[in-house]
Amino acid sequence: MSSTAEDFEAWVRRARPGLLRTAVLLCGGDHGRAEDAVQETLVKVAERWRSIVRGGDPTPYARTVLYRLTVDDWRRRARRAETLGEVPDRPIQRDETSASDEALVLLEALGRLTPRQRAVLVLRFYEDLTERQAAVALGCSVNTIKSQSRHAIERLKVLAPELIDALAPSETGSTS
Repeated sequence: MSSTAEDFEAWVRRARPGLLRTAVLLCGGDHGRAEDAVQETLVKVAERWRSIVRGGDPTPYARTVLYRLTVDDWRRRARRAETLGEVPDRPIQRDETSASDEALVLLEALGRLTPRQRAVLVLRFYEDLTERQAAVALGCSVNTIKSQSRHAIERLKVLAPELIDALAPSETGSTS
């Protein structure tokens, strides 16, 4: 096996778990779609591996591919839904034995956001990207990232107020 193939395989072993966690969030908890998105991402990275690693760490490139593939999937599904009529969302399948209650509530709430809002929140707050980096990853403007973040957080306040309460700093010791 060549060094390039070995390097790629080692990188996949390190990067795949994080890519999969992100993909699950981007896909609204649908593990099957998330695994498909990660697999397709890894294929695209493998095709360009030599040029990608010459530029440095391949993980940011892989994340951008993953985000764009997910957005493309949303667009295809939206077009299909327009021609087929309204299709109800599938309920989120969850493994309640392996996740905390807050994580389950968050995953369910994320699944009820629009795909764009979900992507913006995942990129900004889970992946910790700047507004500019998130805009580049999603192929939109920084202002779109700002407005989608604001709308998504407002919607989360309605969908999962217990999360907002749990994440808000305690007001007992503060004076304004």
